[in-house]
Amino acid sequence: MERLIYPGKPYPLGATWDGEGVNFSLYAENATKVQLCLFDGDLADAREEVIILTERTHQVWHGYVPGLGPGQRYGYRVYGPFVPNEGHRYNSHKLLIDPYAKAISGVIDAHQAHLAYEVEHPDSDLSFSNIDSAPYVPKSVVIDPAFDWEGDKQLNIPFHKTVIYEAHVKGFTKLNKQIPKELRGTYAGIAHPATVSYLKDLGITTIELMPVHQFVNDRTGGLSNYWGYNSIGFFAPEARYSASGTMGEQVLEFKHMVKALHAAGIEVILDVVYNHTAEGNHMGPTLCFKGIDNANYYRLTDDPRYYMDYTGTGNTLNANFPNVLRLIMDSLRYWITDMHVDGFRFDLAATLARELHEVNRLSAFFDIIHQDPVISQVKLIAEPWDLGEGGYQVGKFPPGWAEWNGKYRDCVRDYWRGAESTLSEFAERFTGSSDLYQDDYRRPTASINFMTAHDGFTLHDLVSYNEKHNDANAEGNRDGESHNRSWNCGAEGPTDDETINALRAQQKRNFLTTLLLSQGVPMLLAGDEVGRTQQGNNNAYCQDNEISWLHWDKLDQALLRFTRKLIALRRGHPVFCRRKWFTGRPIKGIGVEDIAWFLPDGREMPDESWEHDFARSLAVFLSGQGIHSLGDKGERIVDDSFYLIFNAHHEMLKFVFPKNRKYGQVWEKVIDTSYDGDETSQETYAAGKAIQITGRSIHVYRQVE
Repeated sequence: MERLIYPGKPYPLGATWDGEGVNFSLYAENATKVQLCLFDGDLADAREEVIILTERTHQVWHGYVPGLGPGQRYGYRVYGPFVPNEGHRYNSHKLLIDPYAKAISGVIDAHQAHLAYEVEHPDSDLSFSNIDSAPYVPKSVVIDPAFDWEGDKQLNIPFHKTVIYEAHVKGFTKLNKQIPKELRGTYAGIAHPATVSYLKDLGITTIELMPVHQFVNDRTGGLSNYWGYNSIGFFAPEARYSASGTMGEQVLEFKHMVKALHAAGIEVILDVVYNHTAEGNHMGPTLCFKGIDNANYYRLTDDPRYYMDYTGTGNTLNANFPNVLRLIMDSLRYWITDMHVDGFRFDLAATLARELHEVNRLSAFFDIIHQDPVISQVKLIAEPWDLGEGGYQVGKFPPGWAEWNGKYRDCVRDYWRGAESTLSEFAERFTGSSDLYQDDYRRPTASINFMTAHDGFTLHDLVSYNEKHNDANAEGNRDGESHNRSWNCGAEGPTDDETINALRAQQKRNFLTTLLLSQGVPMLLAGDEVGRTQQGNNNAYCQDNEISWLHWDKLDQALLRFTRKLIALRRGHPVFCRRKWFTGRPIKGIGVEDIAWFLPDGREMPDESWEHDFARSLAVFLSGQGIHSLGDKGERIVDDSFYLIFNAHHEMLKFVFPKNRKYGQVWEKVIDTSYDGDETSQETYAAGKAIQITGRSIHVYRQVE
């Protein structure tokens, strides 16, 4: 019996179930015909039912099919010119994923059938393939959006109270034996009480998940696209991270994860990849956008056969085109309103800011986000660079955005490894990088401070390797960053030398202490708090194995306790997480500066000392009475004052507490990175007292009088 189809509506785009049937809507401006393909299963031999969409409104093809409901698998075949030299790559033999699919039924692995051209044909991508790709393409899935959130909503934790934890859904829980085996490596594994309790006890406020949008695995030979920066479905949670199923259940599982984390007071931020897709360059597969409207979805070169590539992945989404901007904005709103996430970290965000070829901070992308009443209210974090000319844009994003501060990472790494660097830059980075963010009225919280991230060495490897060791990636060790600003402390890789291992442990404590007591927003890479290693691999994007996974049976418990202590110190003392900038001026009614810098002999730092590239030691006074900010409810904040001593010199140095008692009369040590015990000596120190500070260490003192 021929199936009924009604005209339906052009909006919303995608597949929308109303309880009686499904409205299908697809934007395809240059298409000449669109077929909706329904499947009675997801296996290679699933029966395909074809429905021609005859309604077209404003370049949107649509139709309403009564009787369909959640769990229905579908795809599209789109007809139009196959003229790659003119930017059009239509091929109706290729089943296409709905760009607005809320769920996708399984894993997308590379297959020859995905290519719109004939492999090894002399005309290359200008040839035409007649191979039907339907058996090799996971189907889009109609979902039921209903979910009982039980009052859940975004937590809206202020940036200055935020501690971010960057984690991979699979790698974080895959080896955790406290979690049932069938839940490890999934959204349900993140939601498990063992995981939530660990995060809560650690003290982080916000988990930043590496990409969870459905992505394509385009690696073979035992390797995989583990990180997931290869998106194809901007609305669909990655199916392989679901323990409950792939026919829409992954959506419910993701929602349960967010709900469980929110109940524990932990926000969820998504790492999103809107700068490119998994369809690659002119030799890449046709899975979705390329077969729907290649000329509009992608930025093409002057020769429209080829793609602009600011991302190093083969293509760049055309964020200047209105319907592509709408796709991105609709995706962001969906994850906020329907999935309750608390914010986003934008991969290679400089690409989204490119109007033509230059990065433009006033591009349409930023204008639209700034005025959007939903998106503008969540956390927005930019990776402020891409691979194109002029792509390094640290400090140049608009107000309302926070940025991964690569200059913070580089400066602090140089300071602790003993490289030439000035104390002035270290002081800038420690106090929030005012040189980058203050002039346009942004606050210290515009700086996302980090020592390590998924891309690069782990913290353990940062102090254990001088060179990258990426042979396992099968790229001849040519991939990955070669200038890591790392120092192996005297031996490359694992060693039995106790002196070297002790120094490495101390350096890890130095990095963590600097990070967690700096102004700005600290971001911790999952596993750094327990000594996770990738065996020197600084580009483990293809290592879906124990190189990347967190080994829960090999945790450095002493380092974990130290990290918990640091996070508690930060969260318990507003002086370490100010909302506004230090002024360096006396506080009204108190007479002491909100911040003051000192030489080892206890004298205030003279101007000429700031530019010495050989200087490695300094101290800083932070006034708890000079926070220069009101609390969330308008109350005046008063905190303890602290005195921090940094000695990056390799030898022990004598430091003298300031003799001027306005900077404190009696001090109590609370952190000593040269000491790996759980408790710090309760001995107190008077103004003017001289003390010995171990080489390559930090001491933190709290004023008690």
